[in-house]
Amino acid sequence: MYKIAIAGASTLVGRELKEALSESPLAASHFTLLDEEEAQGQLDQVGDEATFIQAIAPDAFERMDFTFFCGSEDLTRKHWRSALRAGSTVLDLSGALDQETGVVVRAPWLDLPKTEAAVDLFTPAVVPAHPAALALALVLERLHQAAPAHIAFATLLEPASEFGRAAMDELHQQTVNLLSFQELPREQYDTQAAYNLLAGMGEAAKISLSAVEARIRRHYAALSADRCPALALQVVHAPVFHGHTFSIAIELEKPVEIAELEKALSGDHVELVQEETDSPSNLSAIGQNDVLVRLRPEVGVRNSSQVSRLWLWVASDNLRLQAQNAVACAMDLRRLRPRGTVQ
Repeated sequence: MYKIAIAGASTLVGRELKEALSESPLAASHFTLLDEEEAQGQLDQVGDEATFIQAIAPDAFERMDFTFFCGSEDLTRKHWRSALRAGSTVLDLSGALDQETGVVVRAPWLDLPKTEAAVDLFTPAVVPAHPAALALALVLERLHQAAPAHIAFATLLEPASEFGRAAMDELHQQTVNLLSFQELPREQYDTQAAYNLLAGMGEAAKISLSAVEARIRRHYAALSADRCPALALQVVHAPVFHGHTFSIAIELEKPVEIAELEKALSGDHVELVQEETDSPSNLSAIGQNDVLVRLRPEVGVRNSSQVSRLWLWVASDNLRLQAQNAVACAMDLRRLRPRGTVQ
């Protein structure tokens, strides 16, 4: 039985992680739920085990095998070294540590040797890859191996849940206030996010799309290991609560049979949607473990069996994909803790 701490247990990512862990082989572990002081005392549960959320005390990480950081970047930076000194394996879902020396960005679903060989007993922490970078790498790596591409151009529509509960609450309140002709709350976005598509926020915003875009680029580069095409990326905030959606344009080095591309895309963790009436969407992706993909040839070559330019419309559950990847990372790291105790 492993001992697992979840720091930031009351966050959206923390709640999704608890569900993913309860459905995994780690469900029998002993869980300790930790968070900021304002969440202290809340009744929560992992699987069938009910427990209370505790404040992060100096000895909170003692004898923990795994510590998942799911809260703010500040919370992770404040406490991750304490968990490391206590002998715990650190998994950072906040992304705060991805530029720390020795920290590795991971996605075990991808069979990429460079990252597989990078994790050992001297690795200070593991960052489960950003869910958008994981979805992009999953899809583009498969296409690139079947049909090498010059470059992929992707526009990511980012939901409010990517920025936490406060962003979701403000988007909801802005929507309500607009319909009742009231002043809009602007603490998170510093601009109107409801009924609006945004490539940037107000000057006083607590949300930074450029920071998210930079993180996705770093994680995609770490996962690609030169086996994915170069990526040109733009992140746009969409007025939705959950789910990533991507519009991706790809130019292949030479024409390839459409059936061959569809075969390459299909497989574990990717579901190919071929009917236009069942178009992937942020709503249809919610609760799905797979990345939903629809392939469409460039207009003008629809009747040809071979294409060199194509569009992908992709949707995934951002929170669930992140939680599933974090669990996969922990499962992979079990080899470093064969007895389930602090060594």
